[in-house]
This record gives sequence, structure tokens and C-alpha cells, in this order.
Amino acid sequence: MNHIAETINELFDGGLPIKLTAYDGSVAGNKDSPFAMEILNPRGLAFLLTAPGDLGLARAYVSGDMALNGIHPGDPYPLLDLVLDKTDFKRPSPRETVELVRALGVTNFVPPKPPPQEHLPAWRQRAENVRNISGRALSALPWTRHSPERDADAIHHHYDVSNTFYEYVLGPSMTYTCALYPTEESTLEEAQAAKYDLICRKLGLEPGMRLLDIGCGWGGMVRHAAQHYGVKALGVTLSREQANWAQRAIKADGLDDVAEVRYSDYRDVVEGDFDAVSSIGLTEHIGVANYPAYFGKISSKLRDGGRLLNHCITRPDNISKANAGAFIDRYVFPDGELIGSGTIVSAIENTGLEVQHHENIRVHYAKTLAAWNDNLRDNWDACVNEVGLGTAKVWGIYMAGSRIGFERNNIQLHHVLATKTVDGLSGYPLRHTF
Repeated sequence: MNHIAETINELFDGGLPIKLTAYDGSVAGNKDSPFAMEILNPRGLAFLLTAPGDLGLARAYVSGDMALNGIHPGDPYPLLDLVLDKTDFKRPSPRETVELVRALGVTNFVPPKPPPQEHLPAWRQRAENVRNISGRALSALPWTRHSPERDADAIHHHYDVSNTFYEYVLGPSMTYTCALYPTEESTLEEAQAAKYDLICRKLGLEPGMRLLDIGCGWGGMVRHAAQHYGVKALGVTLSREQANWAQRAIKADGLDDVAEVRYSDYRDVVEGDFDAVSSIGLTEHIGVANYPAYFGKISSKLRDGGRLLNHCITRPDNISKANAGAFIDRYVFPDGELIGSGTIVSAIENTGLEVQHHENIRVHYAKTLAAWNDNLRDNWDACVNEVGLGTAKVWGIYMAGSRIGFERNNIQLHHVLATKTVDGLSGYPLRHTF
């Protein structure tokens, strides 16, 4: 009896708005849709049943046990725009659960091994280290959440995929943060340059100043500030691949005497008395509980009257859970946490810094992600050759899904500008100059 697609479709609240097909020949959902999910084999079915929702769908798709038809894998936006927020299973009653197991077979409820692209979840990392480090208390382990060792591993998981892959996806700027589009027609490269320039102006950079850029990536901010604003810039990153790439770019630009990117945790920077600190896309990796220490460390690195620009993905409120969701945590940003901008502003102010300006550039990130998906699609074969089909698929769905999140105001991007104000003196002008 052909029934898998019909049975699975009934588990989605309201049914799927696209076609669903299965390896037993069954069809369900919106049969007139140009887009379809196709469960190709029993392992794909088991992924869906043992991790209901986005995580199970991602596992089945990344492993090749489920196909997304009607879209390019480099840009599955049209399909995801229809199904996102509609992929959670209804919670069946005990009786319905028994009937479901009877209908689909108990073997399909045994979790398959996740695809190799999946990062170990937090509880498994802790458990494995407890087993491997005999006699040490859990709280003393080096792999507790947001320890330097575990942060380095999380950064390695996402950012050390392949510099060549990132060159294909990000384009010549090698900038993996939200761009700022001066016009609707601006190119990605123009928008990334505009973002860096805005941050330089917000920080009030002038020739001879010293800038610390923490979580600097491939050094885009460091190079822009040194080249166009005449500052001496130091960037730090936990990705060795990023640091190596950035140092080569600095040398090629002839900026060796004024710019440096260092493979280092920001907590290990010994220099101080900087005129400005930029944090562009790092706060998401810090952990909300660590905000006091994080902004306290930044404050300690600033001279009196120095400025901080914090650029961070946020939630649209300050009451939602900080975790980024199962798929993002397992496949994209392990240990990533997002919270509302109000929480970030409060943390900065509680450190003693004075907030001078705060803005949301959410819509710009949707445009940035669309451009990255375009690059992935246009360079698909080269990207697959570089990192493998599974990883390339992860990037396609992650970027398209994130684009939808920004479009729907499920996530935002905030700039918070602050000064190290001492005895009432901030050095800030009467009005903003950017």
C-alpha cells in the first residue's frame, strides 16, 4: 500500500504547501506546486521521523536521502519561502503515535547517523570529554560552553571550510557580514565597501589613530581602515585560515607597516589604549551570559573617549530564547546565541560605556544573503568540487533561510555605537557626523 507521503504530510500542521512524494510512489501536499520534496529512501524517512522539523529535513536533504525539486540547490529560496515556519510536526497523541509506528514501521523510528557536516551538539561534546578526561569535574573541562578551546572549535567548524569556497560565495571583498546598500542597484562589492566606510565614520577614525577589530574575519575592516583612513589597525580572529589569507592580502596591498591580522582570541590581546574598537559579527558567538565580560574587555582596551562599534545579528525582541535553533547550531554556527538589541545596549551601558547611536539595518542583510546565494548558484560546480555536495547544500539552505528570516523581521542586524566616557567627557560631537 502506497501511503508514506500521505502519512508524513498529515504530520505537518495544515499539510505542506508544496508537493511531497516518497519512494513508495505516494504523493501528497499541494500536487499543483512547481516545487516538491521527495523522500528517496527509508533513511530519509527515518531522518524526518526521528528529528521532526527543520533538523530532520536538513539531515535528509544534506545526506542525499531527500531531494528538493524545482529549485537550484545553490539558491533554494523560492521553495523555502513557501515552507519555512511550516515544517514542525503536530504533536501526536499516544494513540496516534502507536498508529504511526504501525503504519510506517518501527525500524523507521531508529535515528540514523547524522551527516558528517553536522557539528556535535553541546551535550555530546560534554559527555565525550567527561569520558576522555577521567577524574575531572565537568565545570573544569576545557570544552564548557564559550571556553576559549570550544569557541576556537566552533569557529573552525564554520570559518575554516575553505578560503577558496568563501572567495566564490563572498566575492572579492571576502566579507562575511551584512553589507550596506547605498541604493537598490548597488553591487555587493559596493555595499560591502559602504559598510566598512560607515563604520569608520561612526568610529571617527583619523590618520594616526589605532583600531582594534575583534573577530576580524579575512581582514576587510582592517585593510579598509588602514588604506582609506590612515589608522594603524590590528585584527584578531580564531580562524587560522582567515588570518593567513588576511596577512597575504595585507602584504599585497602594501599595508604591512600599518595593518596586522593575528590568529588570536580577543581575550588574549595584550595591547591597549586603542582609539576605537570594532566588533563586526562577533557578538553572536560570545554567549549572552558572557556579555559583561565581553564588553568589559572591550572597555579595558579603549582609551578615555575611545569608541566602540558593535555590529550584531539580533532578535526583534528581548524575551525569546537566545539559542539559534537546532539546524543553525548543528550545521552553521555551533553555540551561536541571538538576543534583542535592547539586551546588548543594556550590557554595553552596564559596563560603563555611553551609547551614542543605535540603528537597525535588517533589510540590508536580506539583500546581502540574496547576493551570496547568487554567487553560490553561479559558481555551484566549483563550490561542490571545493567542499563537497553536502556542505554546499548546507550553505544553500542556510543562506536562503536566513534571508527569509531577515525579510520577515524574525531576525535583525543592529549597530550600537558607544564611547568610553570618563568624568562626563566623551569626545563625541554635538551631532553625528556620519
